[in-house]
Amino acid sequence: MKTIGLIGGMSWESSLEYYRTINKEMNARLGGLHSAECLLYSVDFEGIEGLQSAGQWQEAGEQLSRVAQKLEQAGADFVVICTNTMHKVVGQIEEKITIPVLHIADTTAAAISGRNLKKVGLLGTRYTMEQDFYTSRIESHGIGVLVPPGEQRGEINRIIFEELVAGELLQSSRETFQQAIRDLMAEGAEGIILGCTEIGLLIKPEDAEVPVFDTAEIHAVAAVDLALDNG
Repeated sequence: MKTIGLIGGMSWESSLEYYRTINKEMNARLGGLHSAECLLYSVDFEGIEGLQSAGQWQEAGEQLSRVAQKLEQAGADFVVICTNTMHKVVGQIEEKITIPVLHIADTTAAAISGRNLKKVGLLGTRYTMEQDFYTSRIESHGIGVLVPPGEQRGEINRIIFEELVAGELLQSSRETFQQAIRDLMAEGAEGIILGCTEIGLLIKPEDAEVPVFDTAEIHAVAAVDLALDNG
């Protein structure tokens, strides 16, 4: 079994789900009292979010690169960044370590391709929806990506940062997401990427009429796949 290096804390609410999913999945596959061999470095999200807001991505990338280096030095065989947005700096991180980074967009695209879908809607932070670091990675797998219009993107971003990262799950916000999903479906979306690792806390498969792809769950299960891959 390989040792998983988790960069968490962005937010700790979703990092908790990563830890839970990885260990439940590992136990389901191996049985007995098995759990995952993993290292979790949980950052202080206040500082990272401040750098995001200020557009200081280089500094944010440097901070997470130092974390990744510590995980490698501690014995991690590969790194899992437990957030979608900070994959914007994955290139910086990869340059500073010799072990691989399991990219969340690649694992999500594989899940979408497994359902034979060609066009999906993307919900996430404003950074993830509006910048191309994420959509281009999904599109490189031959999958079209749609995002909500500006006003909806702003409200989705607000809900994530003001509610979901604090574990606040409101029915009114669920309805906001459901409306965004219906609107994306009307534009031709055959499925929906929950492209922020907290959204899966609020939106479940039964909340949509098309498949939803919970990136935190997909990424965590893929980490178990890689940890048990002896190749």
